[in-house]
Amino acid sequence: MNNSLLKELCLTSGISGDENSVRGIVLAEIKDYADKITVDNLGNILVFKKGNKPAVNKLLISAHMDEVGFIVTDISSDGLLHFDCVGGVDRRVVLGDRVIVGKEGIAGVVGVKPIHLCSQDEASSIPEYEKMYIDIGADSKEQAEKYVSPGDSVCFEGFYQNNSSTVMSKALDDRAGCAIMIEMIKSELPYDMYFSFVVQEEVGLRGATVASFTVAPEYAIVLESTTAADLPFVEESKQVCRVGKGAVVSFMDKGTIYDKTLIKAAFNAAEKTQSNIQYKKAVAGGNDASAIQKSRGGVKTVALSLPCRYLHSPVGLISVSDYESMLNITLELSKEICGGEI
Repeated sequence: MNNSLLKELCLTSGISGDENSVRGIVLAEIKDYADKITVDNLGNILVFKKGNKPAVNKLLISAHMDEVGFIVTDISSDGLLHFDCVGGVDRRVVLGDRVIVGKEGIAGVVGVKPIHLCSQDEASSIPEYEKMYIDIGADSKEQAEKYVSPGDSVCFEGFYQNNSSTVMSKALDDRAGCAIMIEMIKSELPYDMYFSFVVQEEVGLRGATVASFTVAPEYAIVLESTTAADLPFVEESKQVCRVGKGAVVSFMDKGTIYDKTLIKAAFNAAEKTQSNIQYKKAVAGGNDASAIQKSRGGVKTVALSLPCRYLHSPVGLISVSDYESMLNITLELSKEICGGEI
């Protein structure tokens, strides 16, 4: 794991539709290693990396740059910010959280009606977003408007910690996937490969729809993060996947039925590289594979995911060994696909 790279990516703000800062980091990292780089009209980064040999099968490896967050919708007369969510954010993790607002990086806190003024029903329920606000310390609308405007992005405040076995941070979904692709682009590849760092995954797979149409691959590997519920009070059959048990392979989710040959090949690649791998034991969620699989005449697609506790929250948790397993499996599987072994 390139810890400094992952840290920089995770600590950078970039909700769906506002990925500029993340895109800048990616471009700076890969500019001296890629053979062709294109930024399309939606903001996706499309990369061609020449390998030692031409590829037998055209492969696209993809990860998304955006993270979940919020957007300012209005400013009240007393300087408080009204907001709504961008992507799927559990309201239970939002109250009292510290956030960063707009390009100026204004610090704020998510507030709600004080508990001693709540009715019994209000005190025991989770308020809707319309009942919350962001407090940036302004005492009037006019003062707040000096720093914030409706439409400004709101991100969770950055936090990153690597204790050598686990990483805790915001935005691991999907900056970890972006970091793996950057590492691959910087390495010597056995075959020609294509990569896409896509935008707006969290709000409807919009970037991947465009990127896959442009690249027109025959095969695709989607690098993602997925929910790990390996917690003491969750039945084992409902834990979905477990942190520390390797990369996660889905056989089906709410948007995709994955290619069975590629699923088997992923497990074979794990065996060859002595990497840990596990099935996702739930038909739930979805990712860019849904858009890529249906592009043009169809794309044979597999998703490799990092198990992540507390996904879409201010701080997620992944395993360093899982990250390394995912990187090793992706390298081996991509070699086999591009070499025509699959």
